[in-house]
Amino acid sequence: MTAAEKPLLGFIGQGWIGKSYSDDLEARGYEVIRYALEEPYVHNRDNIASCDYVFIAVPTPTTPDGFDDSIVREALTLIGEGKTAVIKSTLAPGTTKKLQEAFPNITVMHSPEFLSKKTAERDAKHPDRNVIGVVEMTDENKTKARDIIATLPKAPFDLICTAEEAELIKFSRNIFGYVAVVYMNLLYDLVQKFDGDWNTMKRAIEADPLMPERYADPIDQGGRGAGGCCFIKDFESFLRTYQEYLPEEAKSIEVLNALKEKNLELLRSSGKDTDYVCQVYGEK
Repeated sequence: MTAAEKPLLGFIGQGWIGKSYSDDLEARGYEVIRYALEEPYVHNRDNIASCDYVFIAVPTPTTPDGFDDSIVREALTLIGEGKTAVIKSTLAPGTTKKLQEAFPNITVMHSPEFLSKKTAERDAKHPDRNVIGVVEMTDENKTKARDIIATLPKAPFDLICTAEEAELIKFSRNIFGYVAVVYMNLLYDLVQKFDGDWNTMKRAIEADPLMPERYADPIDQGGRGAGGCCFIKDFESFLRTYQEYLPEEAKSIEVLNALKEKNLELLRSSGKDTDYVCQVYGEK
């Protein structure tokens, strides 16, 4: 494929993530074949095999039984032989490698997304970084990764790394946010104990370049705690991964469990995102 040629792109999944990315790709002149289970995309299932690069943004839930990549696996069966799948969905560390082993006739890469639901359209157009994780750092895979980055909007930071590093980079964003939200709630309770005004605190936090101002609202989306469709499931997946690979780190696991229990207390006491809690833990 020459520099003047544009690859034919596919996109599996047209939720708020997939649609935001697909809209941006088309706006920048790429032909995108979209497939999802809903109209009007459901009829494109068989057309995905013709695409050079296929982005995948489908659910990867964490359930009481663990991390579930079954929907991603189903999507990978649609990729044409010799083509490349670029998974945007959040993956537990080591998943991309396992998927590559399960689908040896295609190339499987991981490119984590960093979109927020409230600002997804803007985030897709103006990424703060483009990350491509590959299973084997071969010249061929690095060339494909560079080609994929070329299809994405310009970002101030581009990175080609191992698949495990890319998976952990995505985790780093969501786990940091989770911890920051729990901390802000702890601080909020202490401010209340001293009869302080949280708005005063928030103004000072927002003026501090070293503090995460985006998490400075302890009461958000109708309740307290780190909620939403990503924070709850991804923190549990991170905790289970930590327990699996670093079982000897008892104190670290104790800290992570304490953060989880405090966050669940905040969510349940305020009635926030109880459906997501139920999906991950099997009970509200």
